[in-house]
Amino acid sequence: MWIVKSFPHLFYIWLVKKLKGKRIKESNKILKCIFIICLIIFICGVSYLSYYFYNKNKDKNKIEEINNEITEDNEALNELSTANIEKIKEYKEINNDVIGWIKIEDTKVDFPLLQNENNNYYLTHDYKNESNKYGSIFLKHECDINDTNSNLLIYGHNMKDEEMFNCLLNYQNKDYYDQHKTIKITTENEEREYEIVSVFKSRIFYENEKNVFRFYYTFGFKNENEYNNYIENVKKIQLYDTGVTANYGEQLITLITCEYSQQNGRMVVVGKRIT
Repeated sequence: MWIVKSFPHLFYIWLVKKLKGKRIKESNKILKCIFIICLIIFICGVSYLSYYFYNKNKDKNKIEEINNEITEDNEALNELSTANIEKIKEYKEINNDVIGWIKIEDTKVDFPLLQNENNNYYLTHDYKNESNKYGSIFLKHECDINDTNSNLLIYGHNMKDEEMFNCLLNYQNKDYYDQHKTIKITTENEEREYEIVSVFKSRIFYENEKNVFRFYYTFGFKNENEYNNYIENVKKIQLYDTGVTANYGEQLITLITCEYSQQNGRMVVVGKRIT
């Protein structure tokens, strides 16, 4: 009689232990799965970071190697214009897309100037045609470097280690502008000097935005009115007054790099050719 009365209780205890043991086993399985997933995520994360920093250092070493080559070449040139022109021809033998040289005194801007029919190519390649996240300094495909009525749109990355076109951000400070007022461009035929007319910050606009100044679409001028409108716009939004303007017939140069104070922001320096 006692056994009969106690059976439900004993069965309950046995069932609880059984279920508890089963739950422990299931919990252990779940914990093992979570551990394995976390381990996989950790390994993937470490692998990605290793790959990222490996490529970053590789690209950094490439750009340092290129800069060293350029520095050695420039020291050998001894500032002779004929030697500069000959050096461009030598670089052109390495890569036919080399169309000139761009330099801003006392800055890191001292690079071959390239131009390719694909405007995105030199965002990720150096002048040796090797893949490199530093890219190159390049002229927009639609621009004609020898057209006196052109506006030379020249692009370069804004790198955190102050390479490429990073120094353009320094032009936000007028004192910096006062010490770096000119830009030099050398082609196969001649050396040119450009005086800075305007410095401003802007952005890439959406297609549906109206009545905005899309400076990056202006690479040539059909007439004096178009030219004057462009100059009026770049002066209207300048960060400070340079005291310099431009007249129709003076070729323009527009240097462009990314700027992060706004979405799709750009830092822009516009100059005119000194004749």
